[in-house]
Amino acid sequence: MAPSRGPQPLARTLHATLANHRGPVHVVRYAKGSAKYVLSGGQDRTVRLWNPELGTEIKTFAAHGYEVLSISVSHDNASFASSGGDRSVFVWDVTAGVTTRRLAGHMSKVNVVELNDNATVLASGSYDSTVRLWDLRAQSRAPIQILEEAGDAVQTLHVDSTSIISGSVDGHVRTYDLRKGELRSDFIGQPVTSVVPSQDGTTLLVATLDSHVRLFDMTSGKLLNDFTDHSQTSYRCRACFGHAEATVVCGDEDGRVWAWDLVDATALQPKPPPKVHDKVITWTEHHPSDPGEMITASADGTVKVWRHPKSTG
Repeated sequence: MAPSRGPQPLARTLHATLANHRGPVHVVRYAKGSAKYVLSGGQDRTVRLWNPELGTEIKTFAAHGYEVLSISVSHDNASFASSGGDRSVFVWDVTAGVTTRRLAGHMSKVNVVELNDNATVLASGSYDSTVRLWDLRAQSRAPIQILEEAGDAVQTLHVDSTSIISGSVDGHVRTYDLRKGELRSDFIGQPVTSVVPSQDGTTLLVATLDSHVRLFDMTSGKLLNDFTDHSQTSYRCRACFGHAEATVVCGDEDGRVWAWDLVDATALQPKPPPKVHDKVITWTEHHPSDPGEMITASADGTVKVWRHPKSTG
C-alpha cells in the first residue's frame, strides 16, 4: 500500500463531543479562517454555536419551525444563512442571535443554502428541483434568478465568484459558468449528495447514493478516481478532502469515517474503520486552517471534534 502524503484522519482522537441537539444533526460547519467555532443544525429546528476547544455551547438560534438541513457561514463570520423544512432561507446576525432576513419562494423544503465569497449573493437548492439566487444587498425579497434545469431535488451546492455547481437526485452535476453564461451537465448516474471542489478549483469531489465518492476534472468532466468500500445508499452524507488534499474523507451509514489516499484511492488502515457514531454520519468537514482537526455530525444527535495527536494548529 502506498503511504499517504498527509496525516491519517483515522489516527485522530476524539477531542470533544457536542451533544445538546435533540435528534439527528444534519449539518455542521466551521467558522471561516482561523476562528475556533462551529455551527450545527438539526432535526430539533435549532442552529447551535459551539466552542469546540472547550466542548461547550455558546448560543442557540431558534426561529425555524421545521428541521434545519443546511448552514452557510459568511466570510467575516458576522452572519450565516440556514435552511430546511420551512421552505424559506433564514439569514442571521451572529452577535444579536436574530434573523435579519427571510427569503421565501421555494415550493418545498430547502435542502441546501450557500453564500458567495463576500456574502452578497445567496444560492438555495430545494426539493422542488430549483436553485434560486438572491441578492442580499437588494431591498427586494424576490430571487434574482431561478435555475430550473434539475429534474429532481437539488441536494448540494457550491458557489464561488465564477460558478455555481449543483448536485441533484436526478444523478447530474450541473456547473453554471457565470462569466460565459454557460451550463455544463455531467451525468453521474446516481443521486448526488455532496459536491466539494479542491482549493485550486481543478477537481471536484462528488458523493453519490451508490456508495461511491468520485473525483472529477473540473474542466473536462473526466473521472480521475473512484473511492469505495463505505456504505451510502439512503442518506445524504458529505465527503470532503483531508489535510493538504492528500486524502479523501467520508462518513457512512454504519457510523464509520473512511479515508482514502487521493492518488491511488486505497482505503487507509484500519479497514474497516471503527464505528465512531451510533447512526449514519451525515457530515464531515475539515478545519479550514488546522491540518489536524475535523468534525463529524450524525443522526445519533452528536457532533464530534477529532484531532490528530501531532497537530500543531
